[in-house]
Amino acid sequence: MGELRPLGQDLTKESRALAEVLRELFEGLEVSVRRYAARRQRDPGTFSRYLNGTRLPPWPVIMDMLTDLAEHRGTTVTPETIEFVRELYGSAFDANSSPKHAVQIIEQQLADADHVSRRSSVRGDVLGDALLDRKHRIADLEVRLNHMEAMLTAERERAGQLAAAHPDVSELLGERDDLRQEVKRLGNELQEAQERRADAEARCDLLERQLEAVERPVPLPLPLPLPQPQPMPKVLVVDDQPDNLLAITAVLGTLDQELVTVSSGREALKALLLHDDFAVIIMDVQMPGMDGYETAAHIKRRPRNRDVPIIFLTAMGIDPEHTARGYAAGAVDYISKPFDPWALRAKVAVFTEIHLERRILPTNLRLR
Repeated sequence: MGELRPLGQDLTKESRALAEVLRELFEGLEVSVRRYAARRQRDPGTFSRYLNGTRLPPWPVIMDMLTDLAEHRGTTVTPETIEFVRELYGSAFDANSSPKHAVQIIEQQLADADHVSRRSSVRGDVLGDALLDRKHRIADLEVRLNHMEAMLTAERERAGQLAAAHPDVSELLGERDDLRQEVKRLGNELQEAQERRADAEARCDLLERQLEAVERPVPLPLPLPLPQPQPMPKVLVVDDQPDNLLAITAVLGTLDQELVTVSSGREALKALLLHDDFAVIIMDVQMPGMDGYETAAHIKRRPRNRDVPIIFLTAMGIDPEHTARGYAAGAVDYISKPFDPWALRAKVAVFTEIHLERRILPTNLRLR
């Protein structure tokens, strides 16, 4: 059986207590981390981080482990055991749902976006140099071809002899055409690299604003003498699966905000007409009829709703094709399922704070 990784450093006492219990349960299975991860079709590295406390597992992962352990021992899981582990899980969940943890998550995303930006910038420089070289070679070939054509025009009577003396004219023409095709290809690659860099830079700006909102909330320019309580903005959740709506509602239920849940893109558009003051929209991508991308495009075409940030949640996985389409549709973030509950709560809290600041600042300016 493979050796477990040591417990992570700087763990909260709640995370350490949960990790120690999970490690004890896992050791009772008498199987390696890699083999158990393959059995449950999970990533071995992620599962190992669950066991050393550096990442909080989803609750279904813990229930699977309890079920497998009971089957291995030929027993059943008692309600007392489940309740004990659930209390440890809830304490670890609350301890990790902190602004510090949200900062760590956003900082990692910022580093990833910065890496994409730098890599796209380097790729753009290489393509730009290659493109300039091919253009210079085409210009040289054009000069040589023009010179030959001028000679042929001036000495038509010697066209046969000239063609015999310069048998490489057709080869030069072929080489020029090949270079033109290569220039076109390099130009397309350069444009794609520049677009990826622009998308990555825009994402860096957004993440930096999120970090600033989490770490140093912007003070009001002129505090009101008698501050009035601000009503909390709403959150719109769009998903065609009732179980997903229930899970997201449970995760965001402690944020003291009204959650408006709908099961289709058309219902989301209707909700935006019936309700005002949405801080953020959390939307599934794969939905029957009108999918998330199409729904986002309709939302961004409405002046009333175009500034409401959209977070895509999807089970399709995060790859350049999906994320590029999501950001093109107007999304501010793209999260894959299953998602980290405290990460989603932190992001919703950040956009709520930004929304409240935008609502308060115009009022203070009018009071000056």
